Amino acid sequence: MVINKKICHLCKNPSYIYKCIEGKKYCKGCTYKMLPNAKKNIKKVSIKKQKQDDEYSKLRKLYLESHLFCEVNLPGVCKGSATEIHHMYSGSNRGKHYLDTNTWKSTCHSCHSYIHDKMSSEDAIALNLKIKI
Repeated sequence: MVINKKICHLCKNPSYIYKCIEGKKYCKGCTYKMLPNAKKNIKKVSIKKQKQDDEYSKLRKLYLESHLFCEVNLPGVCKGSATEIHHMYSGSNRGKHYLDTNTWKSTCHSCHSYIHDKMSSEDAIALNLKIKI
């Protein structure tokens, strides 16, 4: 049984309806086939998220101006100058703390990559680079 899905007028498959054009309902793929310019008009993020991202950009710039050097400083990895922000919250709780500078650390690119790509969650928590949820 298909719940919340309707039949697309073009491909005839049950799908979530993306757009109604002249009373006919179309799935996302068929909408793009019918309206090639539709992709250009789709907003990538919501207005609320865009406002949050704009605020983050301002705060990030100010934070990096006042925290010039990598606060993580991993031996054998660190390059010294801070160019990125590491958010100590991750996953579903990140949104609540996205603009909270108390949960940020300025990092160089090398340390930031190491934290996310090579370090275990336990090690990150032990080094105060991740907040245990």
